[in-house]
Amino acid sequence: MIASSFLQMLPILLVVLGGFVLSGIYSIKVEDLVKVVSDFFLPALVFISLVQTDLSGAAIADMAKASALVCILLFGVSFAWAKIFKQDIRNTVPPLVFMNSGFLGIPLMKLWGGMEAMNLILIYDQVQGIFMFTLGILVITGGLSKKSLLSMLHSPILWSVFLGFFARLISLNLPMALVNTFTFAGEAASPLAAFTLGVSIRRIKFTFSWSLIGALLLRFVGGYSIGYLAALAFGLSGMARTVVIVSTALPSAVFTSVLPLRYNLPNQFASTMVLTSTLLGMLTIPLSFAWAG
Repeated sequence: MIASSFLQMLPILLVVLGGFVLSGIYSIKVEDLVKVVSDFFLPALVFISLVQTDLSGAAIADMAKASALVCILLFGVSFAWAKIFKQDIRNTVPPLVFMNSGFLGIPLMKLWGGMEAMNLILIYDQVQGIFMFTLGILVITGGLSKKSLLSMLHSPILWSVFLGFFARLISLNLPMALVNTFTFAGEAASPLAAFTLGVSIRRIKFTFSWSLIGALLLRFVGGYSIGYLAALAFGLSGMARTVVIVSTALPSAVFTSVLPLRYNLPNQFASTMVLTSTLLGMLTIPLSFAWAG
């Protein structure tokens, strides 16, 4: 099971490696790539997936509720950890709470379980995105401000979620030309996200601290445990259960190291978490699949 999970991850790892290698040959700005993927291709994928998905309303609701519970529990545990060990909340909490369910999780689940698994993690990821671009920004910037509110309103991913749910609610029939356009753009999101992850890794500098060990345990072991509790709380089974458990134990989100830079804040801890957890993910992700059953 572990070996087969690793083989399913191999295409993603090779694309990530491609981004890492090419960013050493060419001058590739990770900030531009992140904006291209998160502001154009991912919103297209999210919108068309929500509109076209075969998932029932109940399945979507259960996945959204599980993702919200995961985020709330992770916020609570991460804040407590930061307070106990006297860590900077703005720098340490986001990479503990937010996992790479977008750039890594979406292509991973598509390879593992096809379109159904990808549609499930899209719901999961977009709820995480709502929390990241609201509470996450408030944590990083140190509180409610005009700048943080504008960042929320200017997020195409958030708008694609709301518009996708609205279109589904009113049973909107899109012209086939638009469906094909969104589908074509959305298909590029997964490989571009993996490539962007590889480019971003090259820029990260590893800095060891003893707190890093506890943070990694919280991200992986704590994430797996909280994912298991969320799946149990909402009676999830089969593919939905696996998606929630594995997704919650994924490496730290790339955005947690990118967002602080937009506000001229230090991101060393977040960057180290992203790099270390991503490398360890080659071992932890197959284990999560195996243990999730």
